[in-house]
Amino acid sequence: MIQLHDKQFVPFISAEEIDFAIAKIAALVEDDFADETPLFIGVLNGAFMVVSDFMKHYKSPCEVSFIKMASYEGTTSTNEVKQLIGLDQDLTGRTVVIIEDIIDTGNTLETLKALFKKQNVKHFKVATLFFKPEAYKKDLKIDYVGIRIPNKFIVGYGLDYDGLGRNLPEIYQLAE
Repeated sequence: MIQLHDKQFVPFISAEEIDFAIAKIAALVEDDFADETPLFIGVLNGAFMVVSDFMKHYKSPCEVSFIKMASYEGTTSTNEVKQLIGLDQDLTGRTVVIIEDIIDTGNTLETLKALFKKQNVKHFKVATLFFKPEAYKKDLKIDYVGIRIPNKFIVGYGLDYDGLGRNLPEIYQLAE
């Protein structure tokens, strides 16, 4: 068990399980787009570790960039997504794969879809390491899912609780 601020968290998903899931996602994306040079866009802050490890597994030509979004305060989604840092390149005719650490309500994903629709991308795909189907409220397709998890708050591997826990190599779940 670990303590972050005022909350306790228990071990939930190992570093090995995470690596296996990321390798699986990278292989599926590579099968779909090996004949192209896709642009992978990581959603900061949480996805920095996912993107880093994804890139180590992806062997074909590709590019990477980041966008910074925010929708959480503490352990609760604010249901309001803010774009804090955007992209500064032309995406017309490009294959764009969003790489997320976690998708729960889908609010961030919906905002991203609207942003990229205006950019006239060729393909818009979504890959996420963690997916909470119980919390997902949107009709948007999630193309690549690493691990489906229950609707519980998690930290580690890029995910935080008020700034702490991102550096943990495994995932911890909020203790009941």
